[in-house]
Amino acid sequence: MRDTAPTTTLHIVYLARLREAFGTTQERLALAGGAAPTTVADIVALLRQRGGAYATELGAGRAVRVAVNHTMVTQDAVVRPGDELALFPPVTGG
Repeated sequence: MRDTAPTTTLHIVYLARLREAFGTTQERLALAGGAAPTTVADIVALLRQRGGAYATELGAGRAVRVAVNHTMVTQDAVVRPGDELALFPPVTGG
């Protein structure tokens, strides 16, 4: 019998400059051990650990907004299996 830890799968969408910096529009992110609540801040920190463009674009002082399932949220919002996270820079216009 195999010992398998629960897995949380999230759909992450990158918009605007993030899409270009990361070279992708979206990804599926599997997180093993889904027992503890996962927050937006946890996901952003995990992505930042990849280094390179992720560390630069998601680093301290960089403005990045997050929506979960098309609703704007703060960094302390809880993320659940199957949620969609959209990461994008603030938008201005005239």
